[in-house]
Amino acid sequence: MAFFTDAEVTLGSKLLEIIYMLTGFVTIYTGIKNLRDPENPSRIGTAVFWTILGVIISFGRWIPATVVGLLIIIMCIPAVLKKVKMGNVQKMTVEETKANFEKIGMKVFIPAFVIGAGALVFAVFTDLGALVGVGFGVLTSAILLIVLLPSNKPAVIINDAERMISTVGPLSMLSMLLACLGSVFTAAGVGETIAKLVSGVIPKGNITVGIIIYALGMMLFTIIMGNAFAAITVMTVGIGAPFVLSYGADPVLIGMLALTCGYCGTLLTPMAANFNMVPVALLDMKRRFTVIRNQFVIALIMITFQIIYMIIFH
Repeated sequence: MAFFTDAEVTLGSKLLEIIYMLTGFVTIYTGIKNLRDPENPSRIGTAVFWTILGVIISFGRWIPATVVGLLIIIMCIPAVLKKVKMGNVQKMTVEETKANFEKIGMKVFIPAFVIGAGALVFAVFTDLGALVGVGFGVLTSAILLIVLLPSNKPAVIINDAERMISTVGPLSMLSMLLACLGSVFTAAGVGETIAKLVSGVIPKGNITVGIIIYALGMMLFTIIMGNAFAAITVMTVGIGAPFVLSYGADPVLIGMLALTCGYCGTLLTPMAANFNMVPVALLDMKRRFTVIRNQFVIALIMITFQIIYMIIFH
């Protein structure tokens, strides 16, 4: 409790920690529910994965780093062995879905709007931060869902949250791992290593070649890491700063477009699970890479346009 009573800790940090704890509790509930599900063929592995993940999310601040690392290794074992499965889920019938839609109609989009609006309002008008706004928006949306459709009891909302978590599976934690990977790469000096390698390829003072390699590097590194925000730190240190910005390029323009070059890589990689793999799981698509295949041409058009734009207006 010292964390929550410490006057030096901001209110935003305290509220965010509470949101993490609530998120972890739902994840722990997912593990317990699957453990008690006799129809889940891998209920032990599933329970181990989700329960440990929930404990780390809820109480990671107070658990020693070494212990957290050990728990992550244990948690990943059933995921690697493909022993994290979705148990028995009570799905709504077509008739129930139609009946609910007739009651709610297009109001179903209001809760989703509230989540985005909450993040924006908290980020712009308060010191609490956008993530606290997202948490506030989610809780407000849950209340709205109950108001719009009284049959949405708290148990229904929690079970639906568990169903979505189980549907997505271990892919749900990929974004967290990739964020950690970006920090590891930066601390390990990957950017400086890339700079040394690229220095022998880019002619000194040739900003055009520097822009092309920087843009393509952002796309390729994002394909590897799945996270453009993690990639831009490494690539800017290794290529952007020494071979583009140091020659007088506009840092605002180059930085903005370099990030969108990374987004082109996001369109092409299964590592960007939230965008490219989660929809496949939620929609029960037969082909895993359907989303990526449909985005391939768009990504190539975008990266080409952005490279040309940077060369002309840098």
